[in-house]
Amino acid sequence: MEHFEKGLVPPKQRADGKGLRILIVHTRWNLPVVTALLNGCVNSLKEHGVTDITIRDVAGCFELPFGVSSLLSQGTYDAAIAIGVLIKGSTMHFEYIADASTSGLMRVGLDSKKPVIFGVLTCLTEEQSKQRAGIAGPNGDEGHNHGADWGAAAVEMARLNGAGKA
Repeated sequence: MEHFEKGLVPPKQRADGKGLRILIVHTRWNLPVVTALLNGCVNSLKEHGVTDITIRDVAGCFELPFGVSSLLSQGTYDAAIAIGVLIKGSTMHFEYIADASTSGLMRVGLDSKKPVIFGVLTCLTEEQSKQRAGIAGPNGDEGHNHGADWGAAAVEMARLNGAGKA
């Protein structure tokens, strides 16, 4: 175990994704933002050396836990990434779906003993979702694409879980 002096941040290291099998399950709601996040995620996985990427879709965020669970049980994946976008409206629907998808995806990861990366944006406005997908602003190129972070997290967590060790 490494120890760092108080106040120092450990150096960021790029995990090697070579040989990993990664599952991505995304929603079809809010597809322009989801597509940008999906592209950012896939690009990140490829930058980490992952070549075995399976991409599937489900209707919405409520369906993500079942979709991820079902697909994880059918394959030999090292990690899964669930991608979706929830935008708050004027009813309680947002809160129910955000809570159910969050709890469900956490349970899938713990029950399957496979890393499940929570790639669900829960935003108050469409503009916030575009910022977090890197497609905001007049030219569609402002913000940070969190999909890239989710790809990196999947590789890191798969390795932490012992994937790819001989």
